Amino acid sequence: MATVVSVNVGPVAPFRAGRATRSAIVKAPVDGPVAVRGVNLDGDDQADRRNHGGADQAVYAYAQESYAWWQRELGRELPPGLFGENLTVEGLDVDEAVIGERWAIGSTVLEVTRPRIPCLKLARRMDDLGFVKRFAQARRPGAYLRIVAEGVLQAGDEISVVARPRHGVTIALVNEAMLFEAELAPRLLEAPALAAGVREWAEARA
Repeated sequence: MATVVSVNVGPVAPFRAGRATRSAIVKAPVDGPVAVRGVNLDGDDQADRRNHGGADQAVYAYAQESYAWWQRELGRELPPGLFGENLTVEGLDVDEAVIGERWAIGSTVLEVTRPRIPCLKLARRMDDLGFVKRFAQARRPGAYLRIVAEGVLQAGDEISVVARPRHGVTIALVNEAMLFEAELAPRLLEAPALAAGVREWAEARA
């Protein structure tokens, strides 16, 4: 059974990474029900909604299984929310989720839209300026989701996959195309629910 291990939120706060001086990448677990509405979870925000927020990137999910992998790689414990995710989830292969796949969690419905592309803010958060490359090469990007049905969710909720398109364009495939094999770009256009920014990128290369 797939479940939500932790719900994590954070406000925009001072955070220096390159030219950026503010970010909401620092997120912490919250107890109890959390409303999911608009382009956010209650208590959450993004400083740069062009690259990290908006309707197509309203919620970011990262797998507990990937946390376990990183803990072995880095040799230390990693708290939920460290990767800037809103939902730390377990029992669901997030990186093989299909674009347009829908998850019912609590009274919400979320739809998979695109992978997370690493940036300098993540490197600063991990205190490792080489982490952008390391994260990319690990091919464990996690998934952004849009809000299809507003509602409430919380840690411990079951995650039900209620729809899965048959086109086969996965988070992993989009990640591979954007970071390593741009020639895969035409394949991404088979996914109607693909995030608008990624669709524009793929169309330009197709």
